[in-house]
Amino acid sequence: MVSTNKLKSVDFYRKIPRDLTEASLSGAGLSIVAALAMMFLFGMELNNYLTVNTSTTVIVDNSSDGEFLRIDFNISFPSLSCEFASVDVSDVLGTNRLNITKTIRKFSIDHDLKPTGSEFHSGPVLHQIKHGDEVDEESGEGSVSLKAHNFDQYSHQYPILVVNFFAPWCYWSNRLKPSWEKAANIIRERYDPEMDGRILLAKVDCTEEGDLCRRNHIQGYPSIRIFRKGSNLREDHGRHDHESYYGDRDTESLVKTMEALVAPIAMESQRQALENKPENATQHVKRPAPSAGGCRIEGYVRVKKVPGNLMISALSGAHSFDSKQMNLSHVISHFSFGMKVLPRVMSDVKRLLPYIGRSHDKLNGRSFINHRDVGANVTIEHYLQVVKTEVVTRRSSSERKLIEEYEYTAHSSLSQTVYMPTAKFHFELSPMQVLITENPKSFSHFITNVCAIIGGVFTVAGILDSILHNTVRMMKKVELGKNF
Repeated sequence: MVSTNKLKSVDFYRKIPRDLTEASLSGAGLSIVAALAMMFLFGMELNNYLTVNTSTTVIVDNSSDGEFLRIDFNISFPSLSCEFASVDVSDVLGTNRLNITKTIRKFSIDHDLKPTGSEFHSGPVLHQIKHGDEVDEESGEGSVSLKAHNFDQYSHQYPILVVNFFAPWCYWSNRLKPSWEKAANIIRERYDPEMDGRILLAKVDCTEEGDLCRRNHIQGYPSIRIFRKGSNLREDHGRHDHESYYGDRDTESLVKTMEALVAPIAMESQRQALENKPENATQHVKRPAPSAGGCRIEGYVRVKKVPGNLMISALSGAHSFDSKQMNLSHVISHFSFGMKVLPRVMSDVKRLLPYIGRSHDKLNGRSFINHRDVGANVTIEHYLQVVKTEVVTRRSSSERKLIEEYEYTAHSSLSQTVYMPTAKFHFELSPMQVLITENPKSFSHFITNVCAIIGGVFTVAGILDSILHNTVRMMKKVELGKNF
């Protein structure tokens, strides 16, 4: 009994008999207000505990993805042919990569950006094209000069019509001319157009027949096209299908190619012996020509993490281009830096950080069209400043990377140039990176705050109740005239 009494003596929460307590209306009101205040403050603390708390710092870039950066893009050029469209990369360290094809895909499109066929294949990179040593002799012109009014007539008359689309001012056209005319004379002698009628070599002056050249999507000079009789009846929306010749341009090579083209339509007695020869002779020098004048270029390139340029333009080592006619207007469907972030991952991160990813693909969906009001020889330039953003979490006593992305700002302009027009993307990476860290909150800290809320509200309510109760008693004593 004695030990029990000693134990009770350390009771901090001594009870007052209920008969000695007095309930009041003011006390009841304060109790209700205190309970509501506790519930409100508890809800606020719970919401604060469940809300993600992040800290943002700027540090020197410590990327773990190496010294190269990936650029993904999908860009449509309504007026640039896939035949000559070239993707080039350069940087301040002297890197200069021309006509990248390994990671690039091209699709012919019309002026409404709609695809007109399957993927356009540029074919293997050939050796330097060989030209003949002939001079412009007085042997006469063996090729037939075609005009817009008789072009269709000839293309439907001869099973094989090979046309040289040229420009008199073009260096490469003038180098081809002697060999072309000599080859045309040889083919005319061997396959007389009147008696044999299987093949004819012709030419079109694109400075005089501009509409005819545009109709056949000619953008570089000279362009040698191979038209086959009846090919316009194929299932390609009624368009006239044809091929481009990319082989050597000396007389001997041209004659061999023409003979290989004639072989499949030789007499029946000769066909069996020659049926395998044409494919082997011409498979590397002729390829399908673009079915439309536009091109959609998609894929990716890897660049060093230094200031550099991604350029898209018309490029060829054996063709000339009229810069005044080149139009590099384009529509950007996608342009981003770094590895692709899965939509699911980005969606999860956006729930935590709604502002993340807003500038990850800033150029998406934007159009840059030259309506010729600026003039000819227009280069469209984009200046991009790139900053890496990294989001990490420190839950479970370890640091885990949630996402790593590159965001950029973009400023674009159209300007005239004395050089060949290009679409240029100048990128410059910041040496700093933005580090966003998710800071988890301790559950013990949450419990401590909840206890502080309950105890604090209870104590404050008790003080207010005591003040209110004593004030009421004092007022009653004054009313009864009692003096202390």
